[in-house]
Amino acid sequence: MQMIDSTQPLQGLKVVDLTWLISGPIACRFLANFGAEVIKVESQMAPDNIRLTTPFKDNVSGVNRSTTFANYNSDKHSLSLNLNHPRAAPVAGRLIEWADVIIESFRPGTLDRWGLSYDRLSTVKPEMIVVSMTMQGQTGPFNRQPGVGTQLQALAGFTHLTGWPDREPAGMPIPYPDFISPWYILVAVLAGLDHRRRTGLGLYVDMSQLETSLQFLSTSLLDFTVNGRNQGRQGNSHRYAAPHGIYPCRGEDRWCAIGIFTDEEWDAFCRAMGSPVWTREPRFASFLDRKTHEDELNRLVGDWTSSRPVEEVTSLLQDAGVRAGPVQNGKDLVEYDVQLVHRRHFHILDHPEAGRHVVQAAPYRFSAGGGEPKLAAPCLGEHNNLVCNQMLGMSDEEFIELLTEEVFN
Repeated sequence: MQMIDSTQPLQGLKVVDLTWLISGPIACRFLANFGAEVIKVESQMAPDNIRLTTPFKDNVSGVNRSTTFANYNSDKHSLSLNLNHPRAAPVAGRLIEWADVIIESFRPGTLDRWGLSYDRLSTVKPEMIVVSMTMQGQTGPFNRQPGVGTQLQALAGFTHLTGWPDREPAGMPIPYPDFISPWYILVAVLAGLDHRRRTGLGLYVDMSQLETSLQFLSTSLLDFTVNGRNQGRQGNSHRYAAPHGIYPCRGEDRWCAIGIFTDEEWDAFCRAMGSPVWTREPRFASFLDRKTHEDELNRLVGDWTSSRPVEEVTSLLQDAGVRAGPVQNGKDLVEYDVQLVHRRHFHILDHPEAGRHVVQAAPYRFSAGGGEPKLAAPCLGEHNNLVCNQMLGMSDEEFIELLTEEVFN
């Protein structure tokens, strides 16, 4: 693969994005942000479900107004192609000829039904790299079990660990596993490209989101396999820290997260608070003492934090070397977090229908530059003509014929 622009390390890479919702679109978006040409394929009959997910710009719904979709699909081209249509095969064939990488997140068997199985693709184009990401992989007794990240977080064990010890599992308000697997997809694609560079051949990647999720529960799994101990819900508590929690600060719904793990940190914490009398009581003298009286300790810490703005609490404790940070909301992150401003994490893009909106940059920076989002996420089918004529080499007559037959619905 020839590198044309040193500031775009993936310049020249051609990717077909057959993913939906969160995991796959995020991975494909980062490839696009770093120079890859990405064609997102979906159908007007069955658009990416995230297009129908809040929040919508100005609270006006529509398939082109979801800011969640916009954040995960910048720098992509949109091709609305109904792969179930009997005349879609020629377009799919041209996509295969064009692409270096295909990334898909449908249930096992879907690509086979469309004539896009890896066995067929590798015969036609041996250098093709295909990444399939599913709930539990392509094989096994549960390979076809349907679901999304909200079900997967329960299946993986996250829900069991989330909540208060005396209550039922609370779960998480986001499909947490969907934000784990994109990084594995990116590594798999880059490994595939390196394999192709060395051998001239592509490969097939079968990724299970369940198995990627379990990597983030390694301590719980080890605790059971080594100690026979099944971890449960702890709320904001931590087995090896006290105090450890989220404490109220002055103002409406303002909080600070604080964690004290060592006696040295405890001493620094006490000095930062001005060494109130209660900090010198024997019941708080050691970690085990503080853990034994954790409820009362949390109440006293909350009394101290609640009389001060979260900014003051954070500054006092961080200056003392104590782990502390404000509980930030969306407005805090976008408008007030000076670190994110310095890193240029948020960018304003102009969408043809939704207008100006915020998107996030990749969470890593290259010394050569590149990686910043440049083009707003596409409207559904926005680039049908561009993709078919200029990228896939389709004639105007063939494009119009397929358009008339509603292949691009």
